[in-house]
Amino acid sequence: MKPAPAARGEPPPAVLVDRDALARHVERIAGQIATDHPDGVVLVGILKGALIFLADLARAISDVAVTVDFLAISRYAPDSGRVRILKDLDVDVEGRDVVLVEDLVDTGLTLAYLLAHVRERSPRALDVCTLLDRPARRIVPQPVRYVGQEIPDVFVLGYGLHHADLYRNVPRVVEADPRTLQQDPGAYLDALYTRRARDAAPAPGGREGPGARVAGTVRRRP
Repeated sequence: MKPAPAARGEPPPAVLVDRDALARHVERIAGQIATDHPDGVVLVGILKGALIFLADLARAISDVAVTVDFLAISRYAPDSGRVRILKDLDVDVEGRDVVLVEDLVDTGLTLAYLLAHVRERSPRALDVCTLLDRPARRIVPQPVRYVGQEIPDVFVLGYGLHHADLYRNVPRVVEADPRTLQQDPGAYLDALYTRRARDAAPAPGGREGPGARVAGTVRRRP
């Protein structure tokens, strides 16, 4: 039996967008996209952050045909907008309606690059959809047609958003302290994952939780 994870002691981060709000945003945006693109649409997710949002969004668009593709990028420098394409489009989007799907738009630098890149493929229409918009950090103004929710200038995790590739599968968006995460990327694991918290917590009577390894020799019955 594996030992219990060490409890890091960080309190749960504040919930910025809960499950119900996420579901409402997805349903609303799906309806808008279906109305605006009655001939069908190509949803282009920006990996990895937009993956979960894109999956929910594609399933919620039930009235028109949806094609899904992805772009993967590697940023050269934070906030520079300079990127390298790691995975390009597989689908021919010439003459088709395309919606870029992002998890978060903030400076607008990377988005400007991606829009220019996709426009080279001559789509009929090109729009942007983001789950979260953080306009306080905008450097390059960009039109974002579909927005789930505007947020203040805070660091967020969950629903595809990550730090050190952790927390993507948290089913809500939470506000986290970036300084805490810089010191310990896993600082919020115990607070955000129920099983870890349960296994790390002391059991009644001071015993360790069910995931803990019991020290000492086990006495066997004669």
